[in-house]
Amino acid sequence: MVRELTIVQHFMTERFPKSLRTPTMRILVTALLFTLSFCNSALAQKSADKLPVGPSIKWINEPKDKDLPIPSGTSHLTFHSQLVNQNIGFCIYLPPSYATATKQRFPVIYNLHGNGGTEFTSLDSIRLLDEGITAGRWPEMIMVLPNGGHSTFYKNSADGKYPMESIFLKELIPFIDTNYRTIASREGRCIEGFSMGGRGATRLALKHPEMFCSLFCQAGNVPHLLDQFDITEPAERKKLLLGEDRAAWEADDVYAVATKNASLIRKNVRIQIACGTKDGGHIKTIRDFHQHLQDLEVDHTYIELEGLGHQRTQMMELMKPVWFDYHVESMKRSSR
Repeated sequence: MVRELTIVQHFMTERFPKSLRTPTMRILVTALLFTLSFCNSALAQKSADKLPVGPSIKWINEPKDKDLPIPSGTSHLTFHSQLVNQNIGFCIYLPPSYATATKQRFPVIYNLHGNGGTEFTSLDSIRLLDEGITAGRWPEMIMVLPNGGHSTFYKNSADGKYPMESIFLKELIPFIDTNYRTIASREGRCIEGFSMGGRGATRLALKHPEMFCSLFCQAGNVPHLLDQFDITEPAERKKLLLGEDRAAWEADDVYAVATKNASLIRKNVRIQIACGTKDGGHIKTIRDFHQHLQDLEVDHTYIELEGLGHQRTQMMELMKPVWFDYHVESMKRSSR
């Protein structure tokens, strides 16, 4: 009530006519402000109660109004995960010639959404790709939008409830390669994502450099996981996604992973990183990781967009003419 009492004092001495500056009026104003404060706190708590705490997922989602219309050539489908015994939703875009060029195989871009998103979040990436293909700017490619849930970071959780890395690598990618005419090898497989998706894409590409030829990290935070492990109390680690086992944290620490796999990364994966200079929650760790790659002599493209915050659509707009160029060049180089 410190703020509310200060407001009462201000109004009772400066804004109210002297004739109304009475004890009764002071009580009424204080009661009104207390009621407003209580209501605002209740609304804030109600809103907070709706937010999931920790990892969670709705395995199959429906598009929201902002997601519609779904771009031409795009389908929302499901595949069955043996790991969780669930059908899981995903979106897939097939380029214009897919139905008629029946002997042709196509490269695939896997786009991982950010925290709180769904398999529909990046439909605008599909729209941009389709526009570029139609205009002759980019070759025909497939794009897949997986469902990564909330706060899973595309990792395997210690409690086994959310084996998201394994679902993606061992179930979804094989499902796509089995059921669609893909280039089912590293040379034809790209990965990208924004925020949580960029963080996940970075870890997956560098942890498994035999699987991807191109990575585009779009404002994906790259934290020092082992540092976090060391400063976290043992009792608190039990509650976290990776649990108590330090080896699990080390296996997912991108700094440790990049060091371990540096030679394979140099050989197999081209890396592009972009972030806004005003992205306060992400730019520091991204700069740290950029320096780490330099120290490892891992060649990569690093872009800071001046004045940009944590804004995916604005980033896409700023880089629109060249948004998929890096993947295209990566695939060309990998096939030589």
